[in-house]
Amino acid sequence: MSLLEAILIALAGVAAGTINTVVGSGTLITFPTLLAFGIPPVTANVSNSIGLVPGSITGAVGYRRELRGQRSRILHLASATALGGLLGGLILLWKPDAFEDVVPALILLGLVLVVAGPRISAWVARRHEATGGLPARGAWWVWPLMFACAIYGGYFGAAQGVLMMAVLGIGIDETLQRLNGLKNVLAALVNGVSGVLFAIFAHVDWLIVALIAVGAVVGGIIGSSVGRRLPAPVLRAFIVVVGVTALITLLT
Repeated sequence: MSLLEAILIALAGVAAGTINTVVGSGTLITFPTLLAFGIPPVTANVSNSIGLVPGSITGAVGYRRELRGQRSRILHLASATALGGLLGGLILLWKPDAFEDVVPALILLGLVLVVAGPRISAWVARRHEATGGLPARGAWWVWPLMFACAIYGGYFGAAQGVLMMAVLGIGIDETLQRLNGLKNVLAALVNGVSGVLFAIFAHVDWLIVALIAVGAVVGGIIGSSVGRRLPAPVLRAFIVVVGVTALITLLT
């Protein structure tokens, strides 16, 4: 790996850490970057998952004010995300060859979710206006749907934050900023659980992990402090450009 490649991977980690904290689609920056440098898809995926964990934790810490009073909710949903992340990681390890075949479809799915993000958010906001009387932990179906989101997150993870925010926003009567803090904690748990699994059983490029981790920590700080004031359309446009470029490269 050249010095320039190392710097670009670290910068991709910064962007991913920022975007994950604010929007939740940072994998669509780091994963295509690693593919562009010739990293095999499975190695890129598992190394990226582990590298983004510190940034997710930093982002969650940055939202600590919004997390006050949500301990019971976090503990309730932590079991869903931990189990789902573990299952998603196991599926990837069980069929690693199949992952390479579905990478273009996964990137495309992530891009669709990012583009649809504003519509999803608007729908969630309308649902918030109509909800009332929900349990503090949320509707009964929040747990199984978060479990499903975590399976996807453990397997690939791009735009898992968009999916999580849709489920949390519809099923829990809470402000979106507080739900975003909750999302950051749960996403960090998904990446952490699957990351431990990958560290033990998968081929991990630890240099890539270190570069992404350093960048993601910086990005998590940026995202939790000033990232909320960054224009969301700009972030989404950046994600789409990188993702589409990677998709074209893979299909040609």
